[in-house]
Amino acid sequence: MGLFYGRDPLQLIVFQTYGSDTYLYIKGRALEDENIDLTKKNFIHLLINSWKRFETDVIGNCQIKLKLPNGDFHEFKTDVEGYFLLALNKANLQSMSNEEGWLAFEVSYADESIKRSIQLENRFPGEMLIPSHFSDFGVISDIDDTILQTGMMSLLKWRVLYNTFLKTPGTRIPLTGAPEFYHLLHRGASGEKSNPIFYVSNSPWNLYLYLEFFLKNNNFPKGPILLRSLSAFFNRHKLKGPDDRPHKIREILNILQTYPALPFVLIGDGGEKDADIYLEIAKMYPDRIKAIYLRSVKHQKKMLRVAGLFKDYTDIPVLLVEDSDQAIQHAQENGLIVLK
Repeated sequence: MGLFYGRDPLQLIVFQTYGSDTYLYIKGRALEDENIDLTKKNFIHLLINSWKRFETDVIGNCQIKLKLPNGDFHEFKTDVEGYFLLALNKANLQSMSNEEGWLAFEVSYADESIKRSIQLENRFPGEMLIPSHFSDFGVISDIDDTILQTGMMSLLKWRVLYNTFLKTPGTRIPLTGAPEFYHLLHRGASGEKSNPIFYVSNSPWNLYLYLEFFLKNNNFPKGPILLRSLSAFFNRHKLKGPDDRPHKIREILNILQTYPALPFVLIGDGGEKDADIYLEIAKMYPDRIKAIYLRSVKHQKKMLRVAGLFKDYTDIPVLLVEDSDQAIQHAQENGLIVLK
């Protein structure tokens, strides 16, 4: 629960982000709590919840306070869409994280002008991942049709709409074997590592809680979930200059630049632009990418195009996989994972 503002209580949704021992990166959104129950399954509730996810009442231009485990406080402000971002240099952050590398903190509303007389709770938890220096590699994974069947290949994308608006995350089934494969990658070649997993999707931030619930409910390794704003989602065809790179490329490049000593495994699907993006990244960082896995989709023309992209590319192992078993076998043969 949160502070009351107008008719609904306020909340702060803190996105799972990533940083380093010397770099703090906090991101989230301030908005009214629409009381979305992700477990509701009847048709009316599904429609109501879908409407609430996109009809958000944001709290723009308000002061937010961050409290770190060591007692340090920092204040910052939301933008007009309610998003907040705090990025600053800070020392010894890793000493405050747990054994998996997660730094826990709290955020709260600092702006007294938005508070009403009734206050239930003004403490909202968040976490930032600081990968271990002993990690073998990191994993950057797409979500749609890579671990979660969306129906992107369906006629007029009708199944995407059905899956997004008329199915709860609790009823969505991951692609077979995906959780096991990701846990094997997370534990690495020794089976005892905490290799970081980054989930990068073109979905809007409005679906953050939905996707977070899905990943947790299906036992995927916890990792930063990197989405984009709804305005950027609708303006994706208006990119013009080199600084206006597509969302997914920008996020992947930022991860690579944040951890310059860490190699990565890239996982996606053959349905949209993952193959093109990953090939571009691999050519930019040939010594940083250990393998590329692309899940096959039921669209022969698209898969032929993807196969053609990598036909003469031999610098990095690239595997077009029909199922997770193929990926697991390949990863084991290439020394990325161990089966016990």
